[in-house]
Amino acid sequence: MTDRTARLALPLLHSSQAQKEMTHNEALTCIDLLLHGGIEGVGEDTPPATAQPGQCWIVGDAPVGAWAGSARHIAGMTAGGWRFVAPREGMALWWAGGETTVVFRGAQWRIGELHARRLMVEGTAVVGAQRPAIPGANGGNVRDVEARATLDTVLTALRDHGLIGR
Repeated sequence: MTDRTARLALPLLHSSQAQKEMTHNEALTCIDLLLHGGIEGVGEDTPPATAQPGQCWIVGDAPVGAWAGSARHIAGMTAGGWRFVAPREGMALWWAGGETTVVFRGAQWRIGELHARRLMVEGTAVVGAQRPAIPGANGGNVRDVEARATLDTVLTALRDHGLIGR
């Protein structure tokens, strides 16, 4: 039998355990740090000097001081000091300073990446999978320089945004 939950490694109570409130309170502290989690910074290696209970950071790759040994973990300040939670695949947190989400995928934190099959606005798909490349204007009996320049600009924008292949 394990003494931690499978996904978030939260401490479990055991029958006949003394001081069960300590284990239970530790689990609640970790849940409080992660549920609808918001972070103050990403990739920080040095703990902030003035952290307040409830504030969290994503620890960088070379942490020092109180964060040493907790690379890429979520560090949360509590009334009892720092608590660390190991990230799990798919874990997402809100980074207010960057106004974006930070997602743990492929053993690393990814800032501001959004992965989807399509983008829907009010029930209508506005962006889907990338389409094949479209060649620029070429040939024809009548040459319209302005129209070709406009088409080239549109095609360049579509390629730059990844909507069509290059």
